[in-house]
Amino acid sequence: MSILSLENVSYTYKNAPRAAVSEISYTFEEGNVYAIVGPSGSGKSTLLSLLAGLDLPTDGKITFDGDNLAELNLDRYRRESISMIFQAFHLFPLLTVMENVCFPMELCGVTPKDARPRAKALLEGVGITQEQMNRFPSKLSGGERQRVAIARSLASNAKIILGDEPTGNLDGANTQNIIDILCSLAHEKGYCVIIVTHDMEVAGAADVAFRMRDGKLRKEL
Repeated sequence: MSILSLENVSYTYKNAPRAAVSEISYTFEEGNVYAIVGPSGSGKSTLLSLLAGLDLPTDGKITFDGDNLAELNLDRYRRESISMIFQAFHLFPLLTVMENVCFPMELCGVTPKDARPRAKALLEGVGITQEQMNRFPSKLSGGERQRVAIARSLASNAKIILGDEPTGNLDGANTQNIIDILCSLAHEKGYCVIIVTHDMEVAGAADVAFRMRDGKLRKEL
């Protein structure tokens, strides 16, 4: 089922000679993993910012569940409807693993008492042990921290996961682990996963792969 649609979307930075994103139309669906590859400066990060509601198109429109993003409360959209996973993990260093995953739930009004059982289930679902849940992020490996970041991204119940080079700091074994988790979330639980990456292993595992160049998005065969 479609969840996020772009209709002739373009974005031009102020005083820029050309559009960073140019006339993109596509509909992203639940249950699929999408990968977007391309050289630096091709517009990948700008497109991800638009999908995340951090910016609005200068032309065209983006719709979420049929509603124009420009007409929505974007703070609420970013808090409740999309989740981000980053190359650098962006976990809170002074919070334990458990506290990191509880935080977005508590931000949405869930009590700590109710947040902890759900956080525990989410962490167990990505292979984090009870002992690791009580550690600080600095005491985990890169692959473990990324799994915690994925668990945290699921805490808000958002059905769209946006990944910005989520395997960029990981070795081959951990990269495959993260790919498996993201594919499982899409195929078994119906998430829409959209990943910007330079990693062709990630692109090869995606249901749909795109190549971006000069602001244009082209579906790979």
